[in-house]
Amino acid sequence: MRYDIDFDSGVVYPGQSLVELARVAEENGFGAVWKGESNSADPLVCLSAMATGTRTIGLGTGIYHVFGRSPVTLGIQAATLNDLSGGRLLLGLGVSNRTIAAWHDATFDRPLRRIREYAEIVRKTARGERFAVEGEIHTVGTFRLSWTPSHPEIPIYFAGLGEQMTRLAGRVADGIVVNMATPAMTEEIVTRVRQGAIDAGRDPQQLEYVVKVRVCLHPDRAVARTRLKHTLAFYSIADHYRDLLDRMGFAEESAQVRETYHQHGFRAAQAAVADAMVDALPTIAAQSVDEVRERLQPYVLAGATRLVIPYVPATDDAVSETRAFLEAWSR
Repeated sequence: MRYDIDFDSGVVYPGQSLVELARVAEENGFGAVWKGESNSADPLVCLSAMATGTRTIGLGTGIYHVFGRSPVTLGIQAATLNDLSGGRLLLGLGVSNRTIAAWHDATFDRPLRRIREYAEIVRKTARGERFAVEGEIHTVGTFRLSWTPSHPEIPIYFAGLGEQMTRLAGRVADGIVVNMATPAMTEEIVTRVRQGAIDAGRDPQQLEYVVKVRVCLHPDRAVARTRLKHTLAFYSIADHYRDLLDRMGFAEESAQVRETYHQHGFRAAQAAVADAMVDALPTIAAQSVDEVRERLQPYVLAGATRLVIPYVPATDDAVSETRAFLEAWSR
């Protein structure tokens, strides 16, 4: 089991602080640092900076979406960072949603075919292969990198929750990244990914099952819960995750959050999130690191092979608090 850290929990870390925090994470035994993409700082730029201050920690995109750049461009970027970091890149890809597609003047359609072709082109590019593609989504004229990559194999993980995407991950990806799923839902997803691998004649033991569980640490559990309610209010409002919350038994609670949001705004919606949601969903409001470790174990039993912790600071001093969490982890 590997424990990773995620610096993408709705907090803007200033300047070089990400580089320093990545170094602290490495020193305290974390396996990788992850950075996601939406309208926040670019993952590969941030990870490149973090690579300069570290030696061994993995560098994960969690998640890069497929609409922001061509697959050849991402393949070039991935090959560059993987070589510069000594082969430490973990490339998480996702199809995102209609909102993000619209930001990039794109259409959200055919997500399974789109990510499958995209990942194939990224792989061929990053390996330094000479290739051309005439796909249903992507067409690439004959292309080859100008150099031979020193680290040509980059693991690609798909972000997925639904039945078709998770089975596809098992068939063609190196693993799955699961966000906002309870242990029971995580077990279902892992089972589908494993079956997808078996159906494709692959060994499911060779795949990674990467699960995100948000954590907030504070001596007063109510303070930590309040901070995590901000996260759950966002997911209750978001279309795709709203459906997931419904399937996990929180249809009534998330509907109440949405109704409050539409009537009174986001701050009121955050206050409307029930304590039971924080306690049951992958949001851990804890009073100690030992408690965090204990409450992560159900996800291990559900089949996770990497647990990514997006740390959610309870105070305004995000850098100092995150550093304290990282240093406490190894103790």
